[in-house]
Amino acid sequence: MLRTALFVITFVPWTLFVIATGLPLSLLRADWLHSYARFWARISLSLAGVSLRIEGRQHLPRQGAVIYMPNHQSNFDILALFAGLPGQFRWLAKEELFRIPLFGLAMRRAGYIAVDRSNRRKSVESMKIAIERISQGTSVLIFPEGTRSPDGSLGAFKTGSFTLALQAQVPIVPVAIHGSRDIMAKKSCWIRGGAIRVEILPAVPTAGRPTQDRQVLLEQVRADMLATLEGAAEA
Repeated sequence: MLRTALFVITFVPWTLFVIATGLPLSLLRADWLHSYARFWARISLSLAGVSLRIEGRQHLPRQGAVIYMPNHQSNFDILALFAGLPGQFRWLAKEELFRIPLFGLAMRRAGYIAVDRSNRRKSVESMKIAIERISQGTSVLIFPEGTRSPDGSLGAFKTGSFTLALQAQVPIVPVAIHGSRDIMAKKSCWIRGGAIRVEILPAVPTAGRPTQDRQVLLEQVRADMLATLEGAAEA
């Protein structure tokens, strides 16, 4: 309880400070605001008493954009991915986050992409924007489950993210996040200190594959991620 109170007391003003000082950077380059957000995430993890370890960087392609696909267990996944994944990438995130005052503005100025799954036309437009970002050499990140897992198990994957990967013809990089649910589970109000481990898995190529392969690709990526998560749980 004390840790949670201290985090809220420090995290809110820290976030407001970063937004206020970071928005001017976006007038120059969106990349600079994203890099500043990575610094925000590292400090935020420290405020919560959370350590972070990144494994598997050798699996990242040396050149070109990718589509990161992590599992989703906790709000702290956002901080861990911001702080741990290298280079420039853009989030595909639910539209509700972009409605948060100041925070949503900062997300838009950084070039992140709002997704409204209740509106097919808007979803298609979001995918077009994502493909444009990728064609410009910037990676994107999307949670294939679409939402946080209520119990920590890997949920069903949405096909839309795999259609995007096949249309963009760039590798998918599965990412297994371990330990974030122990920090703060879905629907929990309490934060516990601890460790998060982000494991980057081998990239899955999509070049030359048609969009009709999306279900096969989905099952392949989910199986890789599930095996990694279950293996870590048994260790």
